[in-house]
Order: sequence, then structure tokens, then C-alpha cells
Amino acid sequence: MAKLKLRFTLCFLFQSFFFNINASQNPDLASLLAFKSSSDPSGSLLNWNSSTNPCSWPGVSCLHNRVTRLVLEGLQLKGSFEPLTSLTNLRVLSLKYNSFSGAIPDLSKLTSLKLLFLSHNDFSGGFPESITSLSRLYRLDLSFNNFSGELPAGQVNRMTHLLTLRLEGNGFSGQISGLNIQNLQDFNVSGNRLSGQIPSSLSAFPESAFSQNFMLCGTPLPSCATVRSDPTRPGSSAGAIASPLGPGASPSTVSSTPTAVPENGSPTKPGKNHHSGANKMSTVAIIGIILGDILVLAVASLLLYCYFWRNYAKKMGQKSGSQVEKIVYSSSPYPTSTQPTFERGKMVFFEGAKRFELEDLLRASAEMLGKGGFGTAYKAILDDGNVVAVKRLKEVSLNGKKDFEQQMEVLGRLKHPNLVSLKAYYFARDEKLLVYDYMPNGNLFWLLHGNRGPGRTPLDWTTRLKIAAGAARGLAFIHNSCKSLKLTHGNIKSTNVLIDKSGNARLSDFGLSAFALPSAPKSNGYRAPEAVLDSRKITQKSDVYSFGVLLLELLTGKCPSVVNNGGPGTGYAGVLDLPRWVQSVVREEWTAEVFDLELMRYKDIEEEMVGLLQIAMACSSASPDQRPKMNHVIKMIDELRGVEVSPSHETAESVSDSPCISEGTCGAASQ
Repeated sequence: MAKLKLRFTLCFLFQSFFFNINASQNPDLASLLAFKSSSDPSGSLLNWNSSTNPCSWPGVSCLHNRVTRLVLEGLQLKGSFEPLTSLTNLRVLSLKYNSFSGAIPDLSKLTSLKLLFLSHNDFSGGFPESITSLSRLYRLDLSFNNFSGELPAGQVNRMTHLLTLRLEGNGFSGQISGLNIQNLQDFNVSGNRLSGQIPSSLSAFPESAFSQNFMLCGTPLPSCATVRSDPTRPGSSAGAIASPLGPGASPSTVSSTPTAVPENGSPTKPGKNHHSGANKMSTVAIIGIILGDILVLAVASLLLYCYFWRNYAKKMGQKSGSQVEKIVYSSSPYPTSTQPTFERGKMVFFEGAKRFELEDLLRASAEMLGKGGFGTAYKAILDDGNVVAVKRLKEVSLNGKKDFEQQMEVLGRLKHPNLVSLKAYYFARDEKLLVYDYMPNGNLFWLLHGNRGPGRTPLDWTTRLKIAAGAARGLAFIHNSCKSLKLTHGNIKSTNVLIDKSGNARLSDFGLSAFALPSAPKSNGYRAPEAVLDSRKITQKSDVYSFGVLLLELLTGKCPSVVNNGGPGTGYAGVLDLPRWVQSVVREEWTAEVFDLELMRYKDIEEEMVGLLQIAMACSSASPDQRPKMNHVIKMIDELRGVEVSPSHETAESVSDSPCISEGTCGAASQ
């Protein structure tokens, strides 16, 4: 029954995706006009009138003739926004930098709300209880208002989808020790009146997230014991200062003045008890001196041991590659008289990269990360603790050193949060190395396909959408960075979507297809039909096709590069043609068979899954002309995620030429 219900739901969503509904009678019109009447005394919403379609008003976005996004920032709006609480299809509401006041109205009807931004207003009262009923809320920003009272930790913890919780600059009090929101990525409660222990679930956030709460303690702030014993902090007690005689001793037992000493230097003799006490103190002093000497000798011995052991380990590491895998370079920097003379290159660094020598790479212990079409990648740990990723290129097609350097100059200047930065390169006749930032959280391939079976932690839907959006932004940035060259990635696949320490997707191996050798006809499952016969004929349209296959991989959980042995959707050379397989299922009927079984555990995401499936199918169209541009793909994915789009945030249209690449650089590279 559940499967049948999902089938009819998907059918309805699929049909409504292609057919527009008449927008002449918008059911949200009255609510918007009531809001304007009560909250816009300055006339900022002048274009809002009953004679036009509200979906065309500034700050208003609609889906199927219902208002889904309302972004009204810095417009001098005031009073209450209660008329907006009847917009039941609202997904994004941003009223930042206005003058709204009073308590937050009841928001429990906004069950579709995903992003709520109310910062920099004059709201007051306690934490809005109705917000905790919004189970689909991802982002919540109530910062810089006049809220007060305690945070209802138990109710807030029920908001399991919450990724952002910004409460700084208010007057919240009480403790936060009960807060535990597992997926939280952005958190700040600084500038309040909170107290008590910071829970371990929040201890990974920076100190700035908790600052200006004088009674708050625990990692990353000073420990609670330190706070209680510090008389300079509010609430601490001077009586808590430890006695110099140890725990349990009374400060009154300490003499207020030193023992009187006569001119001849001999101590006074107040009695037998004093004499025995002096002997006891002398014994303690002798023991302290002995222990101090032993400690000094131990530290000195440890320093000498570390110094000689480090030198010994370096020498042994240079002599033997069996104990730890080394990156072996054919152009060795340590030539002997019997070796032929190789061309020596040099490390070329890009702006902002920490510099080191080739010899530092030679000494570095290395762990092989994987082998790809352009070479082998290693994780290298330098002597100073710096960790980098090194790709050793193999069998590349070059017209000469200048050709290589010009391409590296272009790639090294591509800087974006969703790209793996190229830090440096090394060129010699027999060796070509690329040095990148190291990404500690692996790649999308292993998140999707690794350890399938019992005990596996599935990749949840929110994370999949975030990765899709990040990869789209990275690819769009490449496509728009140097328009005279029409740059391409050339090798989009799940193993080249890396995950940084913040969980953001970053594309790697971009631009290396320029060095690809002419190859026999083949397909890796991601390659566009027009690029299969010659891997060098990569265009931005073929990049979009590969990205579409990547989205299908996210949705289906199927690996495009697996050999299908003649099954449904078998493509070139037996590799699974994922777009063809999806189309074959869609033609029969919309069923849950398309989607990854791991996604079936999540509720209320059918609409978003179908929406992303439509985007994926458009990108992977067999005809290059029918594939959308990446800017448009970003916009469609953001609409699915309910991401706030405003002048203060990056939008699809804001992707522009990279500030790091000048037209001179583009021109030089194209010569």
C-alpha cells in the first residue's frame, strides 16, 4: 500500500512539474496585502498591489501559484508579521535588518518552512515555542534581538534537521548543557547570559560561538573548575582559592608573618614543638631538591633522546622504503657519480600557499590515496606536520614545458570554496607533480558505496543535497572563470568529489583533461556520448552531462562505472548507462525502484527527490543543446533545498569571472 501511495504521489508531482497552473487567483494575495498594510509605514513595498500577480512582486517567489519564498531584508518594516503565518507553503522567510518588535507570532502552520532568518530586529519574549514544532526547519537565525529567558533544550533537540542555530546578541539565560542536535553545522550563542557546562555535543564549535557568556564554561572555554576558582569572573568566590597547605587545611593555620630571626642568624626558640617543626620542614626541602634534580635530568635525557632519534629516523627513512611507503621520484635530488644527470626542476607555488622544498616531499611519509586516469595520488605528511595531497602525473600529452606551465598558471588561480586548491607544481623531464590541499573526509564514492551492508551509516538526504549543490557551484565557477578559454573540468565523477573538514563538497582533478592522451573508444559511465570516442573532446556541455550522471548516482545509489553484464541500461563496453536505465524505469511507470533504498527511510522528501531526478535527467540528455547551463542547475537545486537567495548571499547569477584570473592570464594561456 505504501508503495502504491508513493507511486501515485510521484505521478502527480511529475505531471505538475511540466504543467503550469493559472496564477490569476493567488490564494496568498490577501495575506500579503494585509502584511503590507500593517508593517510597511515607510512604503518600501510600493510595488505590492492587488492588480498584479504577487509572484512577480519584489522579494516574493512562488511554486505552483503558492508563495514559497519571502525575502524582505532591510526595508524598515515594523510591527508584527502575523499575517504571513497563513502562507502555509512558505519554505523560506527572511526578515533580517528590519524593526519588527514584540513576541514572535505562532508559526506552527508553516509546516513547510526550511529557512527562517529574523536577525537584527527588536523581537522580545522567550524562545518562540511554535518554532520547535517546525520539524523540517534547516536554518534558524534569531540573532541580535531582545529575546530572554531559558532555552527549552528538550524541545529544541526535537528539531533534528537543524543545521544552523544562531542566537547570539540576545539575553538568553540559564544552561545549555541539555542541547544535543547531531547535524548542527553552524552554531552561535555568544553575547547572552548563559551559564553552566558546555555539552560535549557543542564543544567542537569555536570559542567565538560561546564568548561573552561570563558564567559559561567547559571546552572550548576554560574548564568549569577554573571558572569557579577565578575571583575575577562574576559568580566566583574568593573563598574558593586553594590553601597553600593543601586540601582541607584552614587558612588560619598559616602565620601572617615569617618566623623572627635575630641578628646572629639563628632562629628563635619558642619551644620544643617549634624545633621539631623546623626539622620536618628541612626534610621536606631536601626531598624537594632531590626530586627537582631527578626531574631536570629526566627532561634533559628526553630532549637528547628525541633529537638523536629524529635524526636516526630520517636517515633510516632515506635508506629504506620498506618500513613506510615513499613517493619515489625518477629525477632524484641525490644523484651519485654512477647515475645519469637528470633535469632538475623546481617547486612553483601559488599565492598564499605555504612553501617547502622538493627534498621535504622526498622525506615525507606517504600513503597512497588512489590511482586515476591521470596518475596516482598520495597523502604526504611533511616534517613540520603540514599535510598535502600529491598527484604524480603519468603518460600526459604535452607540447613542452611552457604548455604545462601555462595550464598550471590558470588552474592555480582558480580559488573557490567548492574546489580543491592547487597549491604548487613541479615540472621536470621525467617527473610532473601537482600539490593540492588535503581533504580529510574522503570522497563521495566511498560515502555512497563503501561498506554497503549491515552496520553501514547511510548517506542521508540532506547531506546528498548539500553535496550536489556544492559540486554544482564548483563546476559553474570553473565554467565562468575564464570565458575566453571556456574552461572545463573534464573528469566529473564521484571519486573526484572530495569532502572537506566542514562537510563541503570540493571538486578535484579539474583541468587535467587538457593533458589527456588520444585513447581507444571507452566510457567510464560518466562520459557524454559525444566525448566517448575521443576523451580530449571535452566541452562544458559534456561536463553538464557528467554532472547529471553524478546526480543520478546520488539518487539511485548505483555506481555508473560498474560493468552491467548485458543487463538493462547496458551501455558502451558493458558499463552501466545510468541515464538509459533511469529512463527505462520512468517510461514504464514512476515507482520507488529508481531511488536508493537507503533514502526510503526518510519521510516527506518525495517531492525533493523527484525534483532532483528531473534536474539530473535534463543534465544527462543525449542532445548537448538540451542540457541546461550550470548557473541554471544551481538555481534549480537551491529551490529544492529552500536555500535563501538574496543580495547578501551567493546566487546562481552571482557566479562570475574569478577575481584571481586576469584576462592577461587567460590570453597567455590560450596562446
